[in-house]
Amino acid sequence: QVQLVESGGGLVQAGGSLRLSCAVSGRTSSSIDMGWFRQAPGKEREFVGGISWRDSSTSYADSVKGRFTISRDNAKNTVYLQMNSLKPEDTAVYYCAYREPYRLGPWSSTRGYDYWGQGTQVTVSS
Repeated sequence: QVQLVESGGGLVQAGGSLRLSCAVSGRTSSSIDMGWFRQAPGKEREFVGGISWRDSSTSYADSVKGRFTISRDNAKNTVYLQMNSLKPEDTAVYYCAYREPYRLGPWSSTRGYDYWGQGTQVTVSS
């Protein structure tokens, strides 16, 4: 059974940085994809970015491109979301998600993921 545990959230001032971690246990393949999503109060869950475990290729939402970076550490079975130049509108609960190799379709769809973490709160003050 795959389990995802996020950590690293917190309160930060605008312009600051945070690094979120997502520890993955039970991974069964090196061909999975991982995604980061976020959900602000009263809003839909939205795609932040994704990474291919196999070749570390990444994709980002336009709203975070150039500010956020996703990486993974194979030895630690962990995916990271480095967030720089944070803005108040980045405030949300952040989730990591795991997608099996057989899944098709865009990384940006929440329906394309099989497992989700519990989420970690990120609050950016102005």
